[in-house]
Amino acid sequence: MRRRCFQFVAGDSGLRIGVLALQGDFAKHLEVLERLGVQSVQVRLPEHLGELDGLIIPGGESTTMGKLLGRFGLDKAIVKAAKHGLPVFGTCAGMILLAEKIEGSDQPRLGLIDMTVRRNAFG
Repeated sequence: MRRRCFQFVAGDSGLRIGVLALQGDFAKHLEVLERLGVQSVQVRLPEHLGELDGLIIPGGESTTMGKLLGRFGLDKAIVKAAKHGLPVFGTCAGMILLAEKIEGSDQPRLGLIDMTVRRNAFG
């Protein structure tokens, strides 16, 4: 599978980055992207994934986020988009959701990165 790569230049308004906005610290991620001059999109439904150059899954509570991903059909949509080349970056709970395995847990996850993670007490 061929991956899309792009070079970032601050103020490059040609980039359109989605931030998963179901729960967690999505507002700060959106704020930073806007300050950098990058068009940001709140992702709450599968159709919001269209035409993105990348997706950020922010920190929050990973069990809650995983359940909401399933409820809104975003889990399958994100996996499909990533397998078709959409770059996905996860911070904190976002990284937990991207992991293939979560030590001691069977919580919902996307399983896009071949890694095992261990949650802290905060999720």
